[in-house]
Amino acid sequence: MRCVAVIPARGGSKGLPRKNLRPLGGLPLVARTIAAAKAARRVDAVYVSTDDAEIAAAARAAGAGIIERPAEISGDAASSEAALLHALDVLEGGGSGAVGTLVFLQCTSPFTGADEIDACVAALGSEGVVCSFTAAPDHGFLWTTGAAGEAVGVNHDHTAPRKRRQDLPPQFRETGAVYAMDAAAFRAAGSRFCGKAAIVPTGGPPIEIDDAADLALATAILRSRTESADDVPRGVKALVMDFDGVFTDDRVLVDETGREAVFASRSDGMGLTRLQKLTDIRLLILSKEPNPVVSARGRKLKIEVRQGIDDKLPELDRWLAEHRLARADAAYIGNDVNDLACMEAVGFPVAPADARPEALAIARYVTAKPGGQGALRELCEKLIEAAARDR
Repeated sequence: MRCVAVIPARGGSKGLPRKNLRPLGGLPLVARTIAAAKAARRVDAVYVSTDDAEIAAAARAAGAGIIERPAEISGDAASSEAALLHALDVLEGGGSGAVGTLVFLQCTSPFTGADEIDACVAALGSEGVVCSFTAAPDHGFLWTTGAAGEAVGVNHDHTAPRKRRQDLPPQFRETGAVYAMDAAAFRAAGSRFCGKAAIVPTGGPPIEIDDAADLALATAILRSRTESADDVPRGVKALVMDFDGVFTDDRVLVDETGREAVFASRSDGMGLTRLQKLTDIRLLILSKEPNPVVSARGRKLKIEVRQGIDDKLPELDRWLAEHRLARADAAYIGNDVNDLACMEAVGFPVAPADARPEALAIARYVTAKPGGQGALRELCEKLIEAAARDR
């Protein structure tokens, strides 16, 4: 039976109006969550349950199916469970087959990763587990107030000598990002916690965006990820590059004879030249399109070109083997769905700022610049800085 991800996304929001459409890193929050779900290997289909036409349009553009959420379960008091049960009714009543596993994702957790989603799904079925969820380890001292208003320790005896943090019992805080459930158990219980549960620890920032301050914090975290040279690992020995959308802005000029021309960045060319002079990193352009423009750009920059490649990963593996390099040694920058296999395979996947959501979701580094407009120059300078740290 299918594993289906459902993302409830109402149009209304009190703390942060139009929250699910707020952009983070150039993508609406709903699109970021869709991208993570689509990149998960164990998820067969992704749907957004919404009462809002604008959210539905953004979700379709990001590649999700739409479940129209009735007004009676779209108000402030409506539960996520109500939306999920309605989604199951729609999906299973539409003749597309039974749902075996239901994954519940929230737009308010902007750093959800495909690996976390897969881990939650994988936890089901083991030793009777029927539900799982992501949680962050929490080593804090928790307090509450007693009947007389006094402070009382929750996970520690405040009247006893103070314990070290590492001696506290293990505890976790729900991130609110991912919940996975056996669909039948969920239907029977009507709750995301529908039986024996498993915790899936996560190391990502456990941020839930409920107000403007949360969004500002998420923006700062994302900016620090893309601006810090330390985000680029040491030891990269090869840089493999898609062409369209990386060397170019993904547009093509076609005249009446069918001749094509593209826009490329001189700054990108300078960055690649500097990378060749200042490091030992090997370079390859790996392109789906067989186009003289690709060959000409490769000759100009003295970079090997392999083009007309529909299935890029086998060709990438052949090239790496020829140079006695491992996948873990390579960086790959791509912008579209036909780059995903290579991005998932290499040690350091990179995407330009304007890449497809699926590519952004699995990239370890997202450039601040878009493709064809400085993305490669930015990446080259980061790689040069990282190589200098090795010396």
